[in-house]
Amino acid sequence: MIDPATRLPHRNPFLFIDQVTRLEPGTSGEAIAGITHLPATSPVLLVEAMAQLAGVVAIEQEGEIGSLAAIDRAEFFEPVAPGDSLHLAVRIVKRFGRLVLCEGEITVAGRTVATATLTLGVGAP
Repeated sequence: MIDPATRLPHRNPFLFIDQVTRLEPGTSGEAIAGITHLPATSPVLLVEAMAQLAGVVAIEQEGEIGSLAAIDRAEFFEPVAPGDSLHLAVRIVKRFGRLVLCEGEITVAGRTVATATLTLGVGAP
C-alpha cells in the first residue's frame, strides 16, 4: 500500500483517499477511503477523491503534480454515508501532451455509487 500523502500536496482534512492499494503509474490505480463525517459524503468531494487518485496515477516523473483541469462527466447513483468504505478505481484513457483524460469509479460493498470522466493537467509545479 502507498500513502497518497507521499505523492500529493494535499493534507488532512483535504486528502480524501486513505491508501493507494494498487498502482500502475501512467495506466491505472485503486485506492480506499473511509467516510468518517458528513461533509465527506458530498458528490463534489467524491469527484475530488477520484481526481486525487488520478493525480497519483498520472504522475510518471519525480517532481510532477496533477491538477484537476475539467470534470467532463460525473454521475452519482447512490448516496454514501459515514461508516462506508469507498473503493476507488481510476484508469488513464488518453494523453494529450500535458493533459490526461481519466475515467474513475467509486464502489461501496460492490455497488457503483459514482463515476466520472476527468481531465488533469500534469507537469512541474
